[in-house]
Amino acid sequence: MNGLTLVVAGIAAVAIILIAIGVASSGSTAGVTARLERYASGRPDKGKAKPEGLAELIAQSTALATLNKAVEERDFGANLARELARADLKLKVSEYLVIWAATTVGTPVVFFVLGFVVTSLQSPIALLGGVILGFFAPRIWLNRRRSGRLNAFNKQLPDTITLVANALRAGSSFLQAIELVVRESRPPISTEFSRVIREVNLGLPFDAAMENMVRRMKSEDFELMATAINIQHSVGGNLAEILDSIAYTIRERVRIKGEIRTLTAQQRLSGYVVAGLPFGLAAFIYLAAPTFFDPMFDAKVAVGGLPAGIIILGVGLLMMMIGFFAIQKIVDIEV
Repeated sequence: MNGLTLVVAGIAAVAIILIAIGVASSGSTAGVTARLERYASGRPDKGKAKPEGLAELIAQSTALATLNKAVEERDFGANLARELARADLKLKVSEYLVIWAATTVGTPVVFFVLGFVVTSLQSPIALLGGVILGFFAPRIWLNRRRSGRLNAFNKQLPDTITLVANALRAGSSFLQAIELVVRESRPPISTEFSRVIREVNLGLPFDAAMENMVRRMKSEDFELMATAINIQHSVGGNLAEILDSIAYTIRERVRIKGEIRTLTAQQRLSGYVVAGLPFGLAAFIYLAAPTFFDPMFDAKVAVGGLPAGIIILGVGLLMMMIGFFAIQKIVDIEV
């Protein structure tokens, strides 16, 4: 039995186990808590409709529910749940951890299978690189989705604040103005404000609902708006004029940030090239000529008991890291 047969058999066994767990534990568990969760998250209640597909069966398994409950009780799980909410991913913490584990294990397996075509991918170094890639890929994807959504939110925020101010001048209440924002705006603004309305309808005080939105988005501009609204509710004042001033301030900040990004684009690109080009070139050389780096690990040329190539490689990586972080620090201008 060769290695490929073992890999295929292992993947088939894992798939069968997941199907069995999903089918065995996908009973009717939709109680009051589940219905409230669907309502608060904006997902439609399908009643007693049976789940369709393997993903739905696995998502309703009691094993994942138990894991999710155990993880969310810890600080790590609470922080990860907040990150998923900021990225607007309809995933529980346990589901994200399963995806994380699957990519960490599955990437080196894919490398090993592809190694029958490109033999260099079956080397220990390539498999270790696959583990590292699979481990960091979900986190990078989550961070990029979160940052992209936050940027879109901040760009839409000035127009949203102006819309709320105009609705207040027309005689609407603040909740009616928020409902107008949900109808007239695009995600992520409409999605986040619709969550505020649902939380208020479920009995949560408006100030608490706004604080939840501040925690989800982690936007300094929106935090400024929420603080102004809370102060106005406490001491009174013309909220429309206050919102107009905030909208003008945010527009200027967005404009200045855009100019800074344009002026520092070349420097930021240089930092990414400095950090990524050596790794990409080393990977290409390794795939083209797997024995090219063997002299670096030759113990005949050693310094302090370590091959000289390892020491040179470590010094090079350290200098690359220093250069990359120095460039990022220079171009990171606060506004």
